[in-house]
Amino acid sequence: MTLLAVERIKLFTTRSPWWCALVTLVLTIGFSALIVGNSGDGEPSATVASTQFGYGFGTAVIMVLAALSVTTEYRFGTMRTTFQAIPRRGRALLSKAVVVALLGLVIGEVSAFGSWAVGILLKPEAELALNSAADWVNVAGVGVVYALAAVLAVAVGILLRHSAGAIALLLIYALAVEGLVQLIPGVGNDIHQWMPFNVAEKFLSGDGASNAVDGVAAGAPLSDSPLSQAWALAYFAGVVLVLLTVAIGVAKKRDA
Repeated sequence: MTLLAVERIKLFTTRSPWWCALVTLVLTIGFSALIVGNSGDGEPSATVASTQFGYGFGTAVIMVLAALSVTTEYRFGTMRTTFQAIPRRGRALLSKAVVVALLGLVIGEVSAFGSWAVGILLKPEAELALNSAADWVNVAGVGVVYALAAVLAVAVGILLRHSAGAIALLLIYALAVEGLVQLIPGVGNDIHQWMPFNVAEKFLSGDGASNAVDGVAAGAPLSDSPLSQAWALAYFAGVVLVLLTVAIGVAKKRDA
């Protein structure tokens, strides 16, 4: 508990968590208002899934926040001080990952339910009630994805130790690489099915039940992963934990 308190204090004495939280809320809720507000009147009706349209942009911001929580310590030399005070580096880094994950979880839930609430305010006549497990996962699951994405970004930050490099890698991967993989002739679609964020999308959207209007699916599922929602979450979490384990192992063997 002491290590968690230390990491919490270090995190919240900088400005980046506050700014990143604000940007996440503005992006996710703003995009929700834009999409839901323009639904109907010839456009597709608003759905629970459409209220979460901007969650991917929020994921990118959360990963920036998480990466900076590590790389700024390496940049200013405070990580060396941390390792001198706590020789067991794994515990220190794991505590940081837990604190950042909890922050990502909270921001994710606030942004997701905030986006959903805005959707209800803008389109009170639309079917936006959380009447099924799929609806609840589509909204409440955003916080879980943010938490895991934050841990993934912490791992990348530990491995690269450089703010610009870590942020560039995370953003390029999350916003471009997984989509471009599908363009590889022959095997692109097969590879894409197992890409981490595509699988995370399967956890959130499932087979598109939360994107249905009057019980009729509105378009194809958002993810082509063959996994069920439960296994999709387990797979995404497994990828994140493996990457974090590798990062901590590397950190133990090299100079701070």
